[in-house]
Amino acid sequence: MIIAIDGPAGSGKSTTAKKVAAQLNLMHLDTGAMYRAVALHILNQDMTKSHIHDHGFITQILDKIEIEFSSETNKIFLNGKDVSVEIRENRVSEFVSEVSAISLVRERMVLLQREIAAGSNVVLEGRDIGTRVFPNADVKVYLNADVNERGQRRFKELVKRGEEITLDEVIQDIELRDLKDSSREHSPLEKAKDAIEIDTTKLSIDAQVNEIVSLIQTNNKTGV
Repeated sequence: MIIAIDGPAGSGKSTTAKKVAAQLNLMHLDTGAMYRAVALHILNQDMTKSHIHDHGFITQILDKIEIEFSSETNKIFLNGKDVSVEIRENRVSEFVSEVSAISLVRERMVLLQREIAAGSNVVLEGRDIGTRVFPNADVKVYLNADVNERGQRRFKELVKRGEEITLDEVIQDIELRDLKDSSREHSPLEKAKDAIEIDTTKLSIDAQVNEIVSLIQTNNKTGV
């Protein structure tokens, strides 16, 4: 059984997906973390961002990257190193949309996502899960929220991690990511035609989780 949760940055996808998976005893796969891991690897190399437009360079990078997930701890490992915290840094957030737009990267990550989820009961979140990765997912949800609310949420997360940044900068970054994600040529951010849209602007995480769990149970997809 596949549950696809899509939506823009700051809509509550990651936390909600984790809680839904935990409540229903399903695997959770944060596909956005995979793209962040690739972006982090590129940023950590002694090179300029212009290299991402070099087909040969991207191929070499992808051939040297090994991404693994721990379904028990929800941690992501890049070449054996736990990068669960590092991939959430603002420098990665500012760069990940550019990396996600590269067709070679998306092709490799989609294959990996399908491989990890094959034969499992899993909750996946991202930006193209219900439209491209798993177009036949059992349940599709599209989370959205007002950009100012999404900015507030992301700002609090970054401040809590000790990053020095203003709320205006975070909101501007989210607006830019929205534009890049929705206008990219390969697998743009969009709501699947058969997805249920949930506006999370005024919803708590628990309320979001309850609404999705109720939706799943109503559709009798889990047998719970």
